[in-house]
Amino acid sequence: MKLSICIATYNGSQFINQQLLSIFPQLRSGDEILIADDGSSDDTVEQALALGHQIRIVSSVRVGGVVANFERVLGAACGDGVVLCDQDDVWLPGRLDAIRSALEANQLVLINGEVVDEHLQYRGQTVFQAVGVRSGFWTNLLKNSFIGCCMAFRRELLERVLPFPHGVPWHDWYIGLVAERTGSITRLPQVSMLYRRHGANFSPTGEKSRNSFWQKLRMRFAVMRAVLIALRRPLRSA
Repeated sequence: MKLSICIATYNGSQFINQQLLSIFPQLRSGDEILIADDGSSDDTVEQALALGHQIRIVSSVRVGGVVANFERVLGAACGDGVVLCDQDDVWLPGRLDAIRSALEANQLVLINGEVVDEHLQYRGQTVFQAVGVRSGFWTNLLKNSFIGCCMAFRRELLERVLPFPHGVPWHDWYIGLVAERTGSITRLPQVSMLYRRHGANFSPTGEKSRNSFWQKLRMRFAVMRAVLIALRRPLRSA
């Protein structure tokens, strides 16, 4: 199975090299690393290109947001499987092998990580513990436990979720909910990543939401609408 590792970057020069160097030894022939950069003002793209090694820059034009940027990089993926990747984590040896094996029998894989600070010091939790990982469509609609950098999925799911319907609040939540309705999901408890939390992170993980009740309700209606649109789509490969 050939894998597309999809990274959406924005001003990630502080950590992008460390992330990419942890991925390179795990690649096989035919795998690819795709980067969509949301108009960084630093040298994120230049650092990535200097490393070479199966990296393709999809675009460096600003689209204005994590969701739109991930949609763009996913649209360029050519692999049989897709692995979502943050710009600032560190992968541990064996991560891609575990994902590749799990995707042979499952539509979507969630694989655990260890929560660390910006200096890679352990913060006392795994990602699964921090988010309270759970299965089921309705339980995840109520409280999302799909974290993008822990996710990998087969091409059939990719074709189902693209293009993102208008108003998707978070790409990982949307993709995970579609998977809950269309195929098998496995959750691997093994730690295979150092999940870095620092002041420049875009999304909370396990922290209490600051959204009002009405904001939360609107987000759930928006993601539910998006899921229903995706479920009505015929698969191109069908």
